[in-house]
Amino acid sequence: MLRDKRGATAIEYGLIAALIAVAAIAAMTNLGTSVGGTFNNVSTKLNTSIK
Repeated sequence: MLRDKRGATAIEYGLIAALIAVAAIAAMTNLGTSVGGTFNNVSTKLNTSIK
């Protein structure tokens, strides 16, 4: 009796896609925090140099 493995393959691809999405979200969150800190730092330095 032959077994159909297409369902298992689809689940594996779904799990891989979910892991990639989680990794991408984590990376973008860290990048966003870093970029936000940089802009705040630049803004603070500009405001103190203008006064």
